[in-house]
Amino acid sequence: MTWLVLATEDELSETVGLCLAAEAGLEVGQQLRRGGFGYLKSRLRNFCEIALHQPVFLLTDLDRTKCGSTLVDKWMGDLERPENFVFRVAVREIESWLLADHDAIRSLLGGRVGRLPSDPDSLPDPKQALLALAARAPRDIRDDLVATEGALASQGLGYNARLCHMVRQNWQPARAADRSASLAKARMRLKELAERIG
Repeated sequence: MTWLVLATEDELSETVGLCLAAEAGLEVGQQLRRGGFGYLKSRLRNFCEIALHQPVFLLTDLDRTKCGSTLVDKWMGDLERPENFVFRVAVREIESWLLADHDAIRSLLGGRVGRLPSDPDSLPDPKQALLALAARAPRDIRDDLVATEGALASQGLGYNARLCHMVRQNWQPARAADRSASLAKARMRLKELAERIG
């Protein structure tokens, strides 16, 4: 079986990437991340070279860039993208893909979570939207996700662990893709890759 190289910004994106790869029937053989998009951007030429021999799935956040295709074009420059290099962008952050699965979010945050976004890709700051919802969650969840007042971090110490657990246990890409066009495109590209190398 041909295995996949997964390149991501952080632990949460990596967990989502692993879930998406598994859904497509792709086995991840190598995971590459160093914390932030800078590593991914600086290694783009290497990823293109790897993709000539081994499929690569690179997942990054859109953040403040206007649109996904603009970010991809800017990063790629004059590099030619190999057929088996799946370069996908979460609009605007990986948290928007999590928020798109209302069932998983409610199972994490509880019944008092309030109204969930119907189009999380349109949120200017999905992470802050998720943290605002988490502020009404049961105390143990809230303590993990939300930073204490005066803390340097924007989220609680258990943020990644708690959300990664939710992704592994409850988050379903098929459900989430109904509310996230960027996720739906990522799933489609991975499915096409799986069929091509299958």
